[in-house]
Amino acid sequence: MAIGRRAFLIGGGAAVGVVVVGAVGGGLLVEDGVLPGKSKLDEVLGRCGSMLEPPDVEPGPVTSGTFTSAARNGAEVGWTVIRPPGTEPADALPVCLFLHGRGGSHTDATGPMELPRFLAGAVQDGVPPFAIVSVDGGDATNWHRRSDGDDPAKMISDELWPMLSAQGLDVGRHAFWGVSLGGTGALYLATMLPFSPAGVVASSPALWREPGEWQAGAYDDATDFEANNLWARRDLLDGLALRIDCGESDPFVTRVREFRDSLSPTPAGGIEPGCHDTRFWSRQTPDQLAFLGAALAATLPS
Repeated sequence: MAIGRRAFLIGGGAAVGVVVVGAVGGGLLVEDGVLPGKSKLDEVLGRCGSMLEPPDVEPGPVTSGTFTSAARNGAEVGWTVIRPPGTEPADALPVCLFLHGRGGSHTDATGPMELPRFLAGAVQDGVPPFAIVSVDGGDATNWHRRSDGDDPAKMISDELWPMLSAQGLDVGRHAFWGVSLGGTGALYLATMLPFSPAGVVASSPALWREPGEWQAGAYDDATDFEANNLWARRDLLDGLALRIDCGESDPFVTRVREFRDSLSPTPAGGIEPGCHDTRFWSRQTPDQLAFLGAALAATLPS
């Protein structure tokens, strides 16, 4: 008799036992990713790895605030600007927009991701300086316009960009970086006018290929999915500097691998050991910052 999902979500000892049993009860099927529960199994077996601690350096200036967004139906939108050490508010730094995942907020950049110290360490090691900006995109808007009129992309272009420009940042030179649903958003925004990113980094993007695969709330309905499905927008990514990373134990890894393989040239990054969590994202952060810094440095000042 096949073992159900419950059998693979129970505690560590029993989960390890499934692997030991092997083919008996379907353990090997879980190991190969055929049955649900692989992410839990990899967690128990220690395949998710550990957090990478940020460099022990003094971070640069961090400012935060809010604005009322007409593009997001009057929502109060929080934002954060992270500058590298040694820079002034008036310095016309290029901008990397960091997009949070589902259930996240602009505070993810300074909280779980610890980007102020990672950015400071990267610039200290020679990465060309740039500012990281994070902003609230909504719980599950997926960074595209929804049927109720909530439009994160318009919020960025029509409200966030002018505000950052008034702060002295060079929004004409911008890049996108996101994790999970924010990684999907980074790729999606790169396909839209008026954006013209110098580079895009998607870490563990939540990619779905077929109608009905997507999680509830990520799209309004099948029509919304078809209109905004990244698989149908891949040609709009041609010529962009792309990096796409994903963990081997990530539930999205199959679709991410397919998406990477479908692009030419193949994006930087790759599939490495890890899960769909901050531990994996932290380990990718130094290389991703170097990628973004190089891409932004290759652009001319606006």
